[in-house]
Amino acid sequence: MRTPFHFDELDLYVWEGKADVLDRIARCMASFDVEVIRADGIPQPQERLKGRVGVAIISVTVIDGGGLSMASEVLQGMPVIWVAAANRDRDTRLYPAEYQHILPFDFTGAELRTLVTKLVQQLRAHDATPDRPDVLVANSECMQSLLSEVTAFADCDHNVLVHGDTGVGKERIAQQLHVGHSLYGKGPFVPVNCGAIPDGLFESHFFGHAKGSFTGAVHAHRGYFEQATGGTLFLDEIGDLPRYQQVKLLRVLEDNVVTRLGSTVPIKLDFRLVAATNCDLRELVQSGDFRADLFYRLAVIELQVPSLEARGAVDKIAIFKAVMASVMGEAHRESLHDLPYWLTDAIADMYFPGNVRQLRNLAERVGVIVRQMGAWDQTLIERALALARRMSPAPGSAPADTEPGEPASRRNWDATERNRIISALETKEWRRLETAQFLGISRKVLWEKMRKYQITNGEPGIPQPD
Repeated sequence: MRTPFHFDELDLYVWEGKADVLDRIARCMASFDVEVIRADGIPQPQERLKGRVGVAIISVTVIDGGGLSMASEVLQGMPVIWVAAANRDRDTRLYPAEYQHILPFDFTGAELRTLVTKLVQQLRAHDATPDRPDVLVANSECMQSLLSEVTAFADCDHNVLVHGDTGVGKERIAQQLHVGHSLYGKGPFVPVNCGAIPDGLFESHFFGHAKGSFTGAVHAHRGYFEQATGGTLFLDEIGDLPRYQQVKLLRVLEDNVVTRLGSTVPIKLDFRLVAATNCDLRELVQSGDFRADLFYRLAVIELQVPSLEARGAVDKIAIFKAVMASVMGEAHRESLHDLPYWLTDAIADMYFPGNVRQLRNLAERVGVIVRQMGAWDQTLIERALALARRMSPAPGSAPADTEPGEPASRRNWDATERNRIISALETKEWRRLETAQFLGISRKVLWEKMRKYQITNGEPGIPQPD
């Protein structure tokens, strides 16, 4: 049975030295989509094209004094096939472990293609191994409930539609679904922002194109569908996809086949689809802006990512600490175990319409301040907090140009916070230590808030705002 060779986006760099192998290699690979490049004299490795797989083929005739180290430096990062006499292939003085791939001087086309195929498969298997995403902060009940759903649906092949506001972390949920799949989790995770596809380039980006299919197509290109084969295709902001492009997407999802631009050869696909949106797709279907048949194809399983406000202070503080730890470095991480009460109190009370993305931005800013100053500089940090508040005033709060003492909107905010604290106390059966931990604040701060809002055990009455 003939062995299939898959050489899409492959460059062979040939350093032939005194051996006449370049033309022979080019003839052996002529029927495949491969660029055979003379590597002798390449001045810098940066000339290699980004995103393309590269394999070096080097004749042992280049080894004279420092030739071996020179070849290794110029062709760094690529596996090397050495062309040498067969009786020298065990000489460890010339062939260390990393140069164990040997072709005889009289190699055949089949020998060359078999060895190249082996190396390309190893490279792509290594590149396809996904890094597991960081553990999600999920101390709140709503996030724990969501992660339970993610765990339940991760190892299934059905399409998933993830709903959520901007910045809540929909891609993180998609990554969790990806790594939890027993088969597709071993393949690539290909994220695509549907709102960022240039007009007129949808087919090229998603379907790919053959070499020479249009001006400038000097290499064959695998589209997003092919790139995701064996793994997960994540389509973010699917609601931004124009209706005429929705038809093309639907056809591929129904047939599981794609044909590159400029080619007539259909390519079989096998990937798991996860889509995400911050729009109400059902409303878009009703208005005619989104195809109903595509919606039903996407929404086999639906997940809702809660907003940061719904997650509450317990997740706000935990995320804030995690981001600061990554910014501050080892020298300052010990201080994160005991954040100043005025800082945790402020973070717990702040409103973040940009959700986790906005909170991360603020945490990075504060982390830089602490790292540079070497201490919790309250003046500088409170300036950063004040700027964040002006950019994102809470619903019903006073306008940015009013004094904080003005009563009307302040009483609304106080009533909301008092309600939140009482609800947490009742959830934890009025155990103050557990309530403080649940809210992500210290016991002292909780006690001060209870005194401020005159909250006592058994008296959860909430004053109504004017």
